[in-house]
Amino acid sequence: MNIGLIAHDSKKKLMQNFCIAYQGILGKNTLYATGTTGRLIEEVANLNIHKFLDGHLGGSQQLGAEIESNNLDLVIFLRDPQTPKTFEPDVNRIVRLCDTHNIPLATNLATAEILILALDRGDLAWREMYK
Repeated sequence: MNIGLIAHDSKKKLMQNFCIAYQGILGKNTLYATGTTGRLIEEVANLNIHKFLDGHLGGSQQLGAEIESNNLDLVIFLRDPQTPKTFEPDVNRIVRLCDTHNIPLATNLATAEILILALDRGDLAWREMYK
């Protein structure tokens, strides 16, 4: 499965820890991330990640294009709802695209863990028929 990973600056350490904890599951899949998030994950989790540009430099749009093309099966977007972002429309775009294309989306640690464990059990195999 193809998994998209995005994290706001204040959530990047949490994303790193998540990827360390679930390295075994994530390593069996193809991973895509915005630039800085992908680099930080690679540094600590020994995972291969296709990195787009940094989120605010176009990486969010690149990841959105993958969603629009139905190339991602799952998106984990650890976002910070407390701090306003200058690129907030990109956040809303990712959420809207996942909803439009029926792609499971986690926006916090709790849902990320639920989805990653469901992926490991095979509960997301239905995504294969969408391709």
